[in-house]
Amino acid sequence: MKEWSRLMRSFSCAWQGIVYTVKTQRNMKIHVAAALLVLAAAWWLQIPRSDVLLVFFSIGLVTSLELVNTAIEAAVDLASPDWHTKAKIAKDAGAGAVLVAAIASVVIGCFIFGPPLYEKMLEWFLS
Repeated sequence: MKEWSRLMRSFSCAWQGIVYTVKTQRNMKIHVAAALLVLAAAWWLQIPRSDVLLVFFSIGLVTSLELVNTAIEAAVDLASPDWHTKAKIAKDAGAGAVLVAAIASVVIGCFIFGPPLYEKMLEWFLS
C-alpha cells in the first residue's frame, strides 16, 4: 500500500508541473490551443488513424519539451538569479529544442492535413 501511495504522490507532482506550466507559460497555452484545434481538424477531415497517431506523437513531443524547458528555466533562475552567459545558453538551448519540435510538427501537419484540406476546399468552391 505504501508503494501505491508513493506512486500516486508521484503522479500528483507530475500533474502539478503540467498545470503550473499551462497556467504560467504563454507558449504552453499556445501549444495547448493549437493541439485542440489540430485534433478537431483531424476529426473534421477524417484523418486516418495512423496519421492521427503521428499528430498525437507531435503534440506529445512539443508539450513534453515545453515542460522540460520550463523546468530548465526555473532551475537556472534558482541557480543563477543574476544574468550569466551560461544561464542564457541553457535557457536558449531549451527554447531551441521546443522550436525544433514545433517546426517538425508543422511540417508533419502540412503533409497530413494538406491533401484532405485541399479536397475540402475544392468541394466548397466547386459546389
